[in-house]
Amino acid sequence: MTTSQQPRPVTLPLDEKTVADYLRENSEFFQNNPSLLADLEIPHSCGPAVSLVEHQVRVLRDQNSQLKRKLMDLVQVARDNNRLNERMHQLTLGLINTSNLPALLDTLRDNLQGEFSADSVTLRLAGLPDALARECGVDSFSADAPEAAYFETFIKSSRPQCGRFKPEQLHYLFGDQAQAIESVALIPLGDQCSCGLLAIGSQEASRFHPGMGTLFLTHLGELLGLLLAEHCQPQPSG
Repeated sequence: MTTSQQPRPVTLPLDEKTVADYLRENSEFFQNNPSLLADLEIPHSCGPAVSLVEHQVRVLRDQNSQLKRKLMDLVQVARDNNRLNERMHQLTLGLINTSNLPALLDTLRDNLQGEFSADSVTLRLAGLPDALARECGVDSFSADAPEAAYFETFIKSSRPQCGRFKPEQLHYLFGDQAQAIESVALIPLGDQCSCGLLAIGSQEASRFHPGMGTLFLTHLGELLGLLLAEHCQPQPSG
C-alpha cells in the first residue's frame, strides 16, 4: 500500500522590512537570545566588521557627538542674541537721551558703525525742512519720487529687507559708496515708510541675507519712527 507524500510548503525568504518590524515590536528578542549579539557582525565602512554591540556603541557615540554640537550651536546663538539685546538696549538709551535731531542721528550712526560694524549708514527722511536736512546730513524721501519705484514692494510691505540689491537701488541709497556695498539691511521708518527709511550697508556679501532674522531691525525701525515723528512731517501712508 502506497502512502502519498504531502508536498512541503514553500517557505519564502523574509524581506528586510518584515525582520525590522518584528525586531522593533519584540525588543526583548536579543535579551532572550544573548548569544546572537556576540555572533552577529556588522560591516563597517571604516574598517573590519564589528559586533552588533560595538556597532550600537559607535552609533550612540556619533549621535551623542551630534547632539553636543547642536547644543553648543544653540548656546552660541543664545550668547549672540544676549549680546545683541544688550547693544540694542544701550542704543535705545542713547537715542532717547538726545536733545535734538542732529544729536539723535549722530548717536544712531555712531552706534551702527561702531557697535554693529556697519560699513555705511544712510537715512532718507520725509518732510524734513531743507536747512535741518543739510545740518543732519540726510537726504529727503518721497514715496512719489521716481526712484521710489525701485522699492515698491519694500514700501508696501513695511518690513525690513535684507540681501543683495540692484545697482540702481544701491546708487539711490549710498550714492558714491554704492560700488563698495555688497549687502544691505533696509528698514522702513513708519508705516509704508511714512517717515522715510534707514539703509545699513556692508562690504561683505554674506553679512545681510534674505534668510536672516529681522526682529532687531523691526524694533529699531519702530523706535526710530516714534523718535522721528516729532521732527519730520510724515507722509500719509497708502
